[in-house]
Amino acid sequence: QNPVTGSGGMLIGRVRECSPEHPDAARLKPGTRLATLVSLTLTPLVIDEVTAVHPAIDRLDVKGRAILFASGIYAELPADLPDTLALAALDVCGAPALVARYVRPGMRVLVLGAGKSGALCLAQARKALAGQGSLIALDISPKALGALEGIGLCDHAIAADATQAVAVLERVREITGGALADLVVNCASVAQTEMASILSVRDGGTVIFFSMATSFTSAALGAEGVGKDVTMLVGNGYAPGHAALTLELLRSEPKLRRLFEERYV
Repeated sequence: QNPVTGSGGMLIGRVRECSPEHPDAARLKPGTRLATLVSLTLTPLVIDEVTAVHPAIDRLDVKGRAILFASGIYAELPADLPDTLALAALDVCGAPALVARYVRPGMRVLVLGAGKSGALCLAQARKALAGQGSLIALDISPKALGALEGIGLCDHAIAADATQAVAVLERVREITGGALADLVVNCASVAQTEMASILSVRDGGTVIFFSMATSFTSAALGAEGVGKDVTMLVGNGYAPGHAALTLELLRSEPKLRRLFEERYV
């Protein structure tokens, strides 16, 4: 469990055995390679041995056993993508799926965070905008933003600390000519970014919080405190077809796939 965000990631592995009462028992044969799409905070897990630690990409290689309940969602690992690439993308596949639901051509979309979920959200937003509208990426790392700009995932990049709400508002106001964003997607991996999201969206706009560090209290009372009429959604990590949509993004966007391979494989 991540002590900052409270989230736990997910795992990939092979089926050892499947209950005959499982609804997918006919398909889940021993040896089937799959990725669990439920948080490890909800997954009974025994780790026998940690064989490698990869802090730069938030991954552990382990030997162990886990239980996936019949109600737990999963995806069979594709044969055409490396396991580690699929793991990186499927870990955050709920984010681009919800972006696909809410982005429409002509919108101004701001994404906070240039990591895995941020990159996928920008790619999906670019696809949904269909050449109409604008994409703004914000991250504290100029290097991460440069990588996204280099593959055409944003029209504007803001190198800023998302915990500094007023400074973020000023930059977004400048870029949008005062109109602000129609949709803000918060994929930041740190706490106290709620107000930057709320201030950056127009009245009547929408904020999707995908950051597990989001505080309901800060978001709700913050919007009230600044008199902002904004719809706020909590991304729960699941949307029908989210795994297939995310893997298809990697297949259809070679530059995005290369970025993920450079960072996470």
